[in-house]
Amino acid sequence: MRIATNSYTSTMLDQFSSLQTQMDNLQSQVSTGLSIQSSSDNPTAMDETLTDLTQKAKQTQYTSNIDSLQTRANTIYSTLDSLQTIVSKASEIATTAASGTSNSTSMTNYADEVNSLLNEVVSAANTKDPTTGDYLFGGTESSTTPYTSTTDSSGNITSVTYNGNSSVNAARISDTQTVSIDIPGENTTGTGTRGLITDSTSGADMINHLISLRDDLESGDTTAISATDSPNLTKDEDNITYQVAHNGTLQNQLSAASTLASGNTTTLNTDITNSSSASLTAVATELTSAETAYQAALETSAKIQQLSILNYIS
Repeated sequence: MRIATNSYTSTMLDQFSSLQTQMDNLQSQVSTGLSIQSSSDNPTAMDETLTDLTQKAKQTQYTSNIDSLQTRANTIYSTLDSLQTIVSKASEIATTAASGTSNSTSMTNYADEVNSLLNEVVSAANTKDPTTGDYLFGGTESSTTPYTSTTDSSGNITSVTYNGNSSVNAARISDTQTVSIDIPGENTTGTGTRGLITDSTSGADMINHLISLRDDLESGDTTAISATDSPNLTKDEDNITYQVAHNGTLQNQLSAASTLASGNTTTLNTDITNSSSASLTAVATELTSAETAYQAALETSAKIQQLSILNYIS
């Protein structure tokens, strides 16, 4: 009887290759923690995992957008709070001055105080985002200083120029939601997002109204203060009150979106784990069995190779 040496060698090599592939796959599962190494391992599970990973990447971006918007919204709120204090103070001055009980010295002091308030308004309107360094109230012209002032020889503001536009950027915070928390400094179009300082819809024009109040205080024109300046400042107050309320609504929306995004990410992580993660205990047992089988195959092969051809002659 003659040994089919080539046939045996081919079979032996196929067995070694199969065992080696099995061990490599199991070792990869141990090191990565994933039961799926390629689409051929489990096409359905691989497809589900890739879909979940894509959705998780989107959720990660949404979370990043929300975090940035929340920081920006908080900064905007702080500015609104400052402006609300400023316009409230200006209204108090106008009411007191219009009563006719103030003397010329008091009126001059009030005018000086309004000058200071004007500078504070311009400074607030030129606030930057602390994260990006963009100007908050220039519309989409976020790299340009929104307001530049013209002053007289005494350094008093006589006029301002708005260098921005009335458009605002929006960011996606979920598959179905986009939100903009920005406020343009000026909007005289009558549509779109209300302007912070100047808005034709509400009649707000805070800087120019403060300039008028200051000038009327300097001239002692209590009639103009009562009939024009005070009502105009009320419009400014109402606009800022609206902006504060709108900002609060947006912050609540962002908070809800953040909670939703976090929950979605947790769910996706669980789904990815369930569809792709390997049971390390089971994999370790399989790997040990495969290594044992491989070692046994090596030992058996070595023994067979040592046999003499005479052992097969009958």
